Amino acid sequence: MEAIIDIRHLTRRFEELVAVHDLNLAVAKGEIFGLVGPDGAGKTTTLRLLCGLMHPTEGQIRVAGHDVTRELGAVKDRIGYMAQRFGLYGDLTVDENMEFYADLFGITRAQQDELTPRLLRMTRMEPFRKRQAGRLSGGMKQKLALMCTLLHHPEILFLDEPTNGVDPVSRRDFWAILYQLVKDGVTVFVTTAYLDEAERCNRVGLMHRGRLIRCDSPEALRHHLKEECYEFEAQDLRAARERLQASEGVASVQPAGSTLHVFIDPSRTSPEKLGGGIFKPILPSLEDVFIALVKAEK
Repeated sequence: MEAIIDIRHLTRRFEELVAVHDLNLAVAKGEIFGLVGPDGAGKTTTLRLLCGLMHPTEGQIRVAGHDVTRELGAVKDRIGYMAQRFGLYGDLTVDENMEFYADLFGITRAQQDELTPRLLRMTRMEPFRKRQAGRLSGGMKQKLALMCTLLHHPEILFLDEPTNGVDPVSRRDFWAILYQLVKDGVTVFVTTAYLDEAERCNRVGLMHRGRLIRCDSPEALRHHLKEECYEFEAQDLRAARERLQASEGVASVQPAGSTLHVFIDPSRTSPEKLGGGIFKPILPSLEDVFIALVKAEK
């Protein structure tokens, strides 16, 4: 694997708080890598470290072949970073925001004239180019922020929870754009708290309390747990959940609509031993996997 992002023993402390702890990770050129975890897991801190916006306490980061701490200028030329609150100017139109960022990046007028129409077509924002950014929907604002980030042709795109608070249709459209960028050779590193969204990534890193607890493809993560996952039905789910959580060999019990998802250690128990309802073996979702792994960490 040709690693375009190489992280070794990365740690970042804020006094007594360890936001990122001994992180080791390699991201291949041309993949969509998702860093997943709840608020406070260390995702944004990791992204800011990768972009050189803060210095690590310990460890080394290489991005596009350059050491982020010692060669930050060379790194910045090759990356695009879209923060959770990207700095759009609400009183400027879509075109004017793009012109502002193009000037900021030192992009010539000829380059702007070639690139801007292509970005507008790709994001389907052509009808809105004269609309002020402050009057755009949440999904359109994210598309505009992405276009501004792409103006200088970055090799690697760092996105910090880009679809947070965006409606499902806009989320789908945003991911369609990311897939097209990957086809064009861009590497995408995205953080998200949406486990269903992580399913769209080539590989996923599950982060909890500053630690990377598992990293693999979504398919492998769902298949390679030592516990077996079952959908459980019973008349009184609340009582069943309390009973199962207290049972030997039950690793996790989580509500799932009108059923429960139950993780069982097959070396210690079985559905037959537990009883009390109907057990149906299922393939766990990434959300199920993440919850089970976090429970195991405790």
